[in-house]
Amino acid sequence: MRRGRATGMAGLACAVLALSVPAPAAAADQVKLGDVQQAIETVAKTDGVVGAIGQVYVDGRRVGQGTAGSRLLGGKGGRIPADSRYRIASQTKLMEATIVLQLVKEGKLGLEDKLSDVLPDMAKHDYVDRADEITVQQLIRHTSGIPDFMESGKFDVFDFTTAYKPIDLVKAARTVPRKGEPGEYLYSTTNYVLLGMIIEKLTGNDRATEFKRRLFTPLGMKDTYLATKVSDQIKGPHGHGYYPDAKGRPRDVDRLNATIGAEGAISTAHDVSAFYSALNQGKLLPPDMQPPRPRPSLCGGTVAAAAGGMPGINSITFSTTDGRVQFAVAATLKIDNEQAMAVGDAINEAAEAVLCPGQ
Repeated sequence: MRRGRATGMAGLACAVLALSVPAPAAAADQVKLGDVQQAIETVAKTDGVVGAIGQVYVDGRRVGQGTAGSRLLGGKGGRIPADSRYRIASQTKLMEATIVLQLVKEGKLGLEDKLSDVLPDMAKHDYVDRADEITVQQLIRHTSGIPDFMESGKFDVFDFTTAYKPIDLVKAARTVPRKGEPGEYLYSTTNYVLLGMIIEKLTGNDRATEFKRRLFTPLGMKDTYLATKVSDQIKGPHGHGYYPDAKGRPRDVDRLNATIGAEGAISTAHDVSAFYSALNQGKLLPPDMQPPRPRPSLCGGTVAAAAGGMPGINSITFSTTDGRVQFAVAATLKIDNEQAMAVGDAINEAAEAVLCPGQ
C-alpha cells in the first residue's frame, strides 16, 4: 500500500448471504471465559499496537473487560478507558447492509433491482460501468465488480480539509479499471457508498439519521454515532491511532476525513455488542433475510468474527451464533493497514483464549 493513502480492511469477508444456525441456549453461569485482561495485554504487546481495550458481554451484561498499552504514543496518556469510543471501520458496512435489507423487507426496494433503475444517474451519466446489469444484492455481497475508489489514488488519509460527496467517490472508482464481472466477488467500499446513496434516496434522510433511527436508538446504542464531517474527532476520552506519513513517521490520525468512504460509525464495546446480539437473535431482520458476514470459525464453529480496519485502528467483534455472547476488541495502531494484519491475528488468538478456554 502507498503511504499516505487510506485503505479499509475487509470487514465482511464472505461473498454470500450467510445464515448462522443458533446454538442451544445455556445458563449464564455455564458460560466459561478466559482471562480478558490477560488477553488484552497480549494484544497490546503485538508490534505496532499503541493500546488495546476489550469487553465481554453475556446476555447484554458485561462480565469481563481489559485495557493495556496507552492512550497516546510512547506510553503517554495512561490506559484507554475500557468503555471508551472507537472507530468500528468496516463493521459499519454490516449495519448499512442491515438497513438496506430492512428497506427490502418494507417493500421499498428489491434485491434484484438494477442499480440503473434505483439510481438512474449511474447509467445516464456513465458514473458506473454496467449499471444496468448490477443488482442491489450484488452491491451488498461485494459481487458487483465495481472497483474500489481508493485505488484511484485521489484520496489522502491526511486530508482534513476537502469535503467529498458520495458521487465524487463513485466517479473516482470509474477511473479504475474493472477487475471483475458482475457476480464475481471483489471487496470494494464503493458498493457501500452506492448503498448509502440508495438509503438516502428512498428514505429522504441522510445516512446518519437512518442509522440512528433504525439501529442506534432502538438498540440503546446511546454512545454510538455516524461520523460525517471532513475532520471528525472521537467524542470523550479514547485511544489515539497513528499512521505512517510519506517518510514513515507515525502521524496522529485521531482526526479522519469522514467524507472519504462509508465506514464512519464510532461506537463502544457495549453498543457494538448490542448490535450483534440483536442481529444474531433475529431482532433486526427475519431469519431468511440476513446480511453477508463471515461464517463462524472459532470455538468449534459457534463464534463468528466481524472485523474493521482503517488508519490507526483495528477493531473486531466476536459473537456467538445464538447472539448471547460478544467480545468486542479495539487496538489503536502506529503502522499501516497491511502491517496491521498481524494485529488481527493476535486479536483472534485473544478471542480464542477468552471465549473458548482450554480448546
